[in-house]
Amino acid sequence: MYDPTVARLTYRALLGRRRALILGALPLLLVVISLAVRALAGADDQTAADVLGGLALATMVPIIGVIAGTGAIGPEIDDGSVVYLLSKPIKRPTIIYTKLIVAVAVTMVFSAVPTLIAGFILNGNGQQVAVAYTVAALVASIAYAALFLLLGTVSRHAVVFGLVYALIWEALFGSLVPGARTLSVQQWSLAVAEKVAGGELVTSDVGLTTATVALAAVTVLATSYAGQKLRTLTLAGEE
Repeated sequence: MYDPTVARLTYRALLGRRRALILGALPLLLVVISLAVRALAGADDQTAADVLGGLALATMVPIIGVIAGTGAIGPEIDDGSVVYLLSKPIKRPTIIYTKLIVAVAVTMVFSAVPTLIAGFILNGNGQQVAVAYTVAALVASIAYAALFLLLGTVSRHAVVFGLVYALIWEALFGSLVPGARTLSVQQWSLAVAEKVAGGELVTSDVGLTTATVALAAVTVLATSYAGQKLRTLTLAGEE
């Protein structure tokens, strides 16, 4: 279910000069802010949790997921070049799974790694805060990549819809409206982080079992539907 050629083309599209600069901007900003906070406030566990939760997990991870997930297939659909890919003797699920793997890998590298670095800068991983939020970023990367890959498959405005979800639903409603928190990838990943940290600094409004099921369900359903949509595009291209 993995095609090296499709993977290479997808990596090339995602890590081109323009997208690489965008992908690298937020992690760099997180590290710079962490250095400034550490210099001004010193090593403080609560401050570290606030920065990693508010900036890294709530903002950086979903935005990078939007860029990687939609960018893995959206541009090919927009400019019509996906037709050439679909004309190759490659199974449609293989194309989707390969692009998902690439999108997940890119999201993880550009979100989980800087989250870990920022956590060690902020408080040296006191109370496992850095590791907990890194694990949260890792599991969130999978769900975000699948969700935004689906958006890139079904809509020409995937980036806009993705940013609306990431910045309005996740960051705004997810933090203010109690009911919305149960339908938030951020809260699901926080449930995993809460288990890793084992303290009071990292908390979630969703139980670990519910969060695990929800993360798996979103990933599987989004990937499956993206594959179905790609089959529809194949038929349209052949017609």
